[in-house]
Amino acid sequence: MEFAGLRALDSVSMSLAPAEILGLIGPTGSGKTTLVNAITGHVPITGGQVMLAGERLSGLAPRMVALRGIARTFQIVRLFNNLTVRENIKTAALAHGRSLKAADGKADALLLEFGLAKRADDLGASLSFGDKRRVEIARALAADPAFLLLDEPAAGMNETETEVLLRNLAELPRSRGLGLLIIDHDMGLIMRLCDRLHVLASGRTIATGDAATVRADPGVVEAYLGTAAGHA
Repeated sequence: MEFAGLRALDSVSMSLAPAEILGLIGPTGSGKTTLVNAITGHVPITGGQVMLAGERLSGLAPRMVALRGIARTFQIVRLFNNLTVRENIKTAALAHGRSLKAADGKADALLLEFGLAKRADDLGASLSFGDKRRVEIARALAADPAFLLLDEPAAGMNETETEVLLRNLAELPRSRGLGLLIIDHDMGLIMRLCDRLHVLASGRTIATGDAATVRADPGVVEAYLGTAAGHA
């Protein structure tokens, strides 16, 4: 991926399996969000390809990528502020071909799953930041994706909200067979939640593996965790 001669991603190769939780980490500006944007068609890739179950997704519009079964959230929450929480979730289900009855059922189930039932009739604009994050994730799940890519889902949440979110996310691969990719700077959440980590720095992969392997990698200590963390 290149922008005006700047190579934002360079020879990055990454895989995500069904029912796996993958943490994508790295310092600010390392290319994490750019990689998710490339996967989901929000930016055109300069080289390489994005594949899903043998089908090439590179070059498809974001909506077509979503219809193939890849959903995502964004660093900046993008709710429909003038719609209720239920309507936000229901609209996503309708957009992916669900009937009105099925969309209602899907919305009600997700409201319960994410602890949002009491806020169902509140407008998106009235929610706390943590609630907005949960609605955005619930909305992404309304289309029953095969893979869900979350860009800083715990950003702005307090400790209690983060703990609830962790439990919700940990259950998704088991209950849905969902492949889950998570970008987050909350290393406690990442280390507890993820089966495997992929680390970027300056647009390149510098480490992959389980939490213990990555934590001990000298390149990760230097580029991301910091020298003090390596001795913690």
